[in-house]
Amino acid sequence: MKLRHHQRQGRDERGITTAEYAVGTAAGAGFAGLLYKLLTGGFGDKLLGRLFDHVMGLLGIG
Repeated sequence: MKLRHHQRQGRDERGITTAEYAVGTAAGAGFAGLLYKLLTGGFGDKLLGRLFDHVMGLLGIG
């Protein structure tokens, strides 16, 4: 009887995995869009320029 209960419970939760993937995919797409907007604007240009200058300074080139 316990096995049947476990099997029934497993069938009831089958769609949860699909919903979790959907939420994770939507969150990932949203984060990618935000990151794209930040890096393609003026903020991204300044950030990448400072990072590049910092790395060149650490290497003794800049």
